[in-house]
Amino acid sequence: MNDERSLATAYTRARPRLERIAYAMTGSYAEAEDVVSDSWLRLIAAHASEPVQNVEAWATVVVARRALDTLRSARVRRETYVGPWLPEPWLEAPPASDPAERVALDDSVSFALMVVLETLSPAERTAWVLHDLFGMEFSEVAQVVGRTPAAVRQLAARARKHVAAGTPRVRVDHATHEAVVAAFRRATIDGDLPGLMTVLDPDATLTSDGGGKVRAALRPVHGADRVARLLIGLASQLDSNNHPMSVMVNGAPGFAILKGGEYDFVISLTVEDARITRVDMVRAPDKLATLPEDESSAGTGETHT
Repeated sequence: MNDERSLATAYTRARPRLERIAYAMTGSYAEAEDVVSDSWLRLIAAHASEPVQNVEAWATVVVARRALDTLRSARVRRETYVGPWLPEPWLEAPPASDPAERVALDDSVSFALMVVLETLSPAERTAWVLHDLFGMEFSEVAQVVGRTPAAVRQLAARARKHVAAGTPRVRVDHATHEAVVAAFRRATIDGDLPGLMTVLDPDATLTSDGGGKVRAALRPVHGADRVARLLIGLASQLDSNNHPMSVMVNGAPGFAILKGGEYDFVISLTVEDARITRVDMVRAPDKLATLPEDESSAGTGETHT
């Protein structure tokens, strides 16, 4: 690397992976972008004093360290958070290309996985994300966490058990997930209680995150009947200013409600055996403010099926 242009080219090529690492570690898309942008400035400074030969390897360690610092700081803030804390959704418009191309994104940042990662300590989360999710050697992870490779191996093993216990064991294919989400959306918006009950698992749980700034349930709601009635009650309050639209939430089909062209709800649905086991609703304005707008449908009332 002999100039900033080639440095920028290498960093741009590595950036998608770096953003996924930072997001998986922090649970915040906005913070992940800040971490990756800050690490670019650090790379420029480091390269000026001593040329960086492997940009991706260097940046991965720096991004992971910065993300770990951010996670530790965020844990302190979350102790006073009002109601349940959910990760910021990674939101995109539904893909026009073959869904198989999105497998890497699904595996990296699924919303159900992100929720489970919140139950881990920062060190456990870092060890599992970097080793199990992104294939880093324990010796490399040890540089980030500040512990021995043997200690990091133990951290990852403990985290692995929690992840296995808390995430779906059987992967649902994209077409099934999409069909279940479409049925869920129709039944909810139409106020069809029996129809909604058919797609909800009897032990379904709904968690809503309003951040203490907008109306949201302060505790998770359990059981298909209670979840269905709450959803239909919320849908009955929608008016002509509210526009439902299909989106990809962390690489899987979900949907959002827009109000005045801005996101009001983002809903992630975890599907197992063609039934919805988790409904995660993000309403916290701070977590929706930075989401990308789908120019083809935002604010128009268009709904994708």
